[in-house]
Amino acid sequence: MLVWSRGPKLVVQGIFLLVFGVLVLAPFVVVAAAAFAGSWNGVLPSDPTVAHVKEALSGDELASIAVSLQTAFLGGLLAVGFGTWAALASRAATPGLARLTDALHHLPIAVPSVVVGLSLLVAFSRPPLLLNGTKWIVVIAHLVLMVAFTYGTVTAALQRTDDVYADVAASLGASSARVLWKVRLPMLRPAIVSSAGLSIALSMGEVGATIMVYPASWRTLPVGVFALTDRGQTFTAAAESLVLLAVTVVLVVGLDRLRGRAAG
Repeated sequence: MLVWSRGPKLVVQGIFLLVFGVLVLAPFVVVAAAAFAGSWNGVLPSDPTVAHVKEALSGDELASIAVSLQTAFLGGLLAVGFGTWAALASRAATPGLARLTDALHHLPIAVPSVVVGLSLLVAFSRPPLLLNGTKWIVVIAHLVLMVAFTYGTVTAALQRTDDVYADVAASLGASSARVLWKVRLPMLRPAIVSSAGLSIALSMGEVGATIMVYPASWRTLPVGVFALTDRGQTFTAAAESLVLLAVTVVLVVGLDRLRGRAAG
């Protein structure tokens, strides 16, 4: 951007493409190659096969895909609900309470996800709220981690909106619930849809907190990839990673189209 001469500009672009290719693209290419490799004893894989992909799409691995999708949608949508409500409440709160709300909702970003998982495990392993061993502790872990993104996105959108529309609706006799439903939420719809897409996409890849709390009957796909890698089944883990990447890309593209319609 700051280089105007053609020669140095080409050099900078070449360095950028080289760094981007080695650090970002190359790992994805290697995982895709490993997913279809029968063996890999040299520089390149050999004995190409689709057996690993078939294994990733059958049995417990297929069930893990369904578990990841359910967890992502439940956790993501709950995060959208809580985050949007908190952002609206913070907008109407006193400055001191708004700052406290900001700090509390951004706390999960500052804390390692493993710590979040361990905290939930300790908190919900005893009565009166016993959730350890159920799928709901996994959903709550994802909710806690994703709500900050929803809160931040909706709060930023609220700062760009003008309260005059809500004030006019209220002055014409609309109830608070009607102002919220007919004025505020439609104005925030693009931000809400965008935060839902971001939360679901991040939830699909979450592993740090999940691995601390998941029961055997509710194993997500990223946890399955971690377990396979830990057992040395790298090719099957690569196939599952490829499936996870494909499912996440389809979700992100679909949700991005929804966001475009909401913005239109």
